[in-house]
Amino acid sequence: MEGKKSLRREREAVQGTNDSSIVSKCSMASLGYFQDEFLQYFVAKKSRRAPLINWGYFIRAKAVDHCIRQFLLQTQNHSKRQILSLGAGFDSLYFRLKASGYLDKTVVYEVDFPEVIRRKTLMIKGTEKLAELVAITKEAKCLDSGLLEFSGKDYKLLGIDLNDVVLLDKELKELGVDPSCPTLLLAEVVLTYMENIRSSAVICWAADYFSSAQFVVYEQIHPEDPFGQVMQQHFIHLNSKLYALSEYPNHEGQRKRFLYSGWPKCQVINMNEFHFNFISRSDRRRIETLEPFDEFEEWHLKCSHYFILVASKGSLIQNSTLSISTGFLVMEPPAICGTVSVFLCPGSTEISGLRRYGHCSALFRPDVVISTGGFGEKNGQHGRLGDIHALISYEGKWRNACVKINESDNGGDERLFHSMTWLSDYERCLILGGRYSPISPASKILCLKFQQLTNEKQHRIEVKVTETHLKETDCSHRWRHSASEVLFSGQTYLFIYGGRSVRELALKDWGFLHPEKLLWEKISVEGSTPEGRHSHSACSWNGGAVIAGGLGAEGLPLGTIFFLKPSISGFCWQAIDTCPPVVPRYSHTAHVHEGKLLLVGGIWIHSQSVPGVSMIDMNTGQTYEYQIDTSPLQWPLMLHNHSSVLLQDENRLLILGGGGNCFSFGTHLNRHLVLLDLASIL
Repeated sequence: MEGKKSLRREREAVQGTNDSSIVSKCSMASLGYFQDEFLQYFVAKKSRRAPLINWGYFIRAKAVDHCIRQFLLQTQNHSKRQILSLGAGFDSLYFRLKASGYLDKTVVYEVDFPEVIRRKTLMIKGTEKLAELVAITKEAKCLDSGLLEFSGKDYKLLGIDLNDVVLLDKELKELGVDPSCPTLLLAEVVLTYMENIRSSAVICWAADYFSSAQFVVYEQIHPEDPFGQVMQQHFIHLNSKLYALSEYPNHEGQRKRFLYSGWPKCQVINMNEFHFNFISRSDRRRIETLEPFDEFEEWHLKCSHYFILVASKGSLIQNSTLSISTGFLVMEPPAICGTVSVFLCPGSTEISGLRRYGHCSALFRPDVVISTGGFGEKNGQHGRLGDIHALISYEGKWRNACVKINESDNGGDERLFHSMTWLSDYERCLILGGRYSPISPASKILCLKFQQLTNEKQHRIEVKVTETHLKETDCSHRWRHSASEVLFSGQTYLFIYGGRSVRELALKDWGFLHPEKLLWEKISVEGSTPEGRHSHSACSWNGGAVIAGGLGAEGLPLGTIFFLKPSISGFCWQAIDTCPPVVPRYSHTAHVHEGKLLLVGGIWIHSQSVPGVSMIDMNTGQTYEYQIDTSPLQWPLMLHNHSSVLLQDENRLLILGGGGNCFSFGTHLNRHLVLLDLASIL
């Protein structure tokens, strides 16, 4: 009895995902991402979703729509066609295609739980515009099996549990589903909610039933990485377990599943691949203008964890719905040279205030780390953070320090994606750029002067904060940029490079800021200018700056590395050739140690693996890749939007914060300070 109750609760939870999904689809369509005027009729109460969720449902709608339109185009000369949507929910596919004139000679069948079909039937009958398109020929009724049927001339609904494939076969035959005509089967995040033995039965049944068909599937993959773990936990919390992930966790697993189930051909790509290969540049630019958006890491992670699959048989096997010829291509995972160990920093479980991302950290003494800004957790709530956080290493442990701010009416500057640079010559930090929102850049430069370090046993630091406004035409109105110390004619300058602004997706300009005068100065820079980028890294080295990675104006991660090399007249750009080439990445951190460039974490989308630590010899260009062993941690470690500090004397890297808003699965913030042991590398 308890087992039946549990199964009922699980199926009710799965039905609940339909209600949430349709609201998100409606939000996306109402803002102009995707043209569908009919979604609104299936939503009881409209709600505007966050931009990231709108982007996610846009790519889903485009992927499914592409496959359907390709099927209709490829079968246009047939006298009859069928679309069978499994677990259709409140999807408006039929109405959108019918109103656009795409359903000539096509019958659409939708199958879902009886309660879902009952509710959808009432919505259609109660909405004049929907009822007119359907042209109802048969009222909803109960069949002999007790299931609900609703029938129009070219639109038929069947209420049935897909877990019962024998009953499904029987009722579809009674509805008139023709096994001999070209058929598209659609399952949008449906099969994964079923136990694998049940969903596999549906896949095999379809292969046996139809002589010429395509099976289109959209659902999740990659449960093993940090984002995948958060994704899984979200659905488990909703009592809607994703069964397919355990047995079919990646592209190849999904492809083989269909090949071994009677489908001779199967194509699978993730949503990053679809986005750059099947959505035009103009359409990509269009959605970028619909809402302010600045969650690129979470967008790419979401897209890497969802796929679109097309399996084909019969006369449709020659069709190449997802063939990729240009654009974004997948790279093989890099060869791994070794493993870097990660462990909890001693005392880190007692440290508060560092569950944040989009912040900055700087080491201003070997035993003191300062962090500012970002988005994170404070007093049990999430929001922008305006505090100055300090850590002191004392008796082998890092501890929170009390920060006292003197002579400032600053109530806390809550900026994200700024830069903070410790200027050793001037014994102060400069905070520049950043944003409060994607349409509100931070215009002030903050100067942090550390007055004194009082009794270390009390762990207290006094800081003087001053604010400066620079000219409106300067380089400060940007975020996701970099700032690093460079040397010219014996004078230290702050080199500001790249980033993005309210109007520009990826800036390619730069500026030299005199750290004492706080004035921009013109210094000659020769050579080919690097491609515009943001969310890259910059490290001071040999009087210049090493720029690595970043996200370009087309929304693709970059794998290029440049050295702003000092010259007699100023500086010149020098490209660093790496062997083998590094996988393009962004939102990482970087450090140079004795001529070795370390790229730590970040986001890459050209490879299906997770970025660890890349080490590049700046003199030879030789590249070495290392995995990060996170097994000692009891929680997912997300290495993007984090900060890191190199503890050179210990050959360790201190990781502070990191994480992000994981689509609709919740915000993940790394729980504690961790250390990477770099001894085997350095």
